[in-house]
Amino acid sequence: MLHLRVHPDNPQPRLIQQAVERIRNGEVIIYPTDTAYAIGCQIGNKAAIERIAQIRQLDSKHQYTILCSDLSHLANFARVDNATYRLLKSHTPSTITFILPATSEVPRRLMHPKKKTIGLRVPDNTICQMLLKELGEPLLTSTLILPKQDDPLDDPYEIEMQLEKRVDVFLDSGFGTLHVTSIVDLSGDQPAVIRHGFADVSAFE
Repeated sequence: MLHLRVHPDNPQPRLIQQAVERIRNGEVIIYPTDTAYAIGCQIGNKAAIERIAQIRQLDSKHQYTILCSDLSHLANFARVDNATYRLLKSHTPSTITFILPATSEVPRRLMHPKKKTIGLRVPDNTICQMLLKELGEPLLTSTLILPKQDDPLDDPYEIEMQLEKRVDVFLDSGFGTLHVTSIVDLSGDQPAVIRHGFADVSAFE
């Protein structure tokens, strides 16, 4: 594991560049977000996605999230009307994951097998934003919760001890939080709150 200690507020550009090079090479990364630590990889890298699924013991029904720097990539992954787009624009960046109808460009293994939806999030976090902008494309992501655990891993020492041989890169910004994202489903006729997390989602209820 390449362990990169990055400043939470002023991330060192060279460390972000190192992490991005590894992502482009198909490697799996742990990185901080505006909620808990997450594990991610390139969207189109099947082998890396399978590694994440093995680490977290995710089944085929798991719906992954696509992390975007802004909404400019939205049309590549989700089908939204003007009203939904305005709603997204007014609530991003944030700690809300939005469930949206997936486009045909989304690999089938990343969408909900029955609903054909995808999770999408625009994070409000300096490290995430630098990582995404340097990468130049969205990142496939999943919260760093290990099998049989209820909470995400938040201690850098524990992360390294448990995953040193299973993950390629660790962007370490210190202790994380146990916060999880709120989840709002915008794929139906009306918004539906799926999970109450760190963000206030009362506007969708």
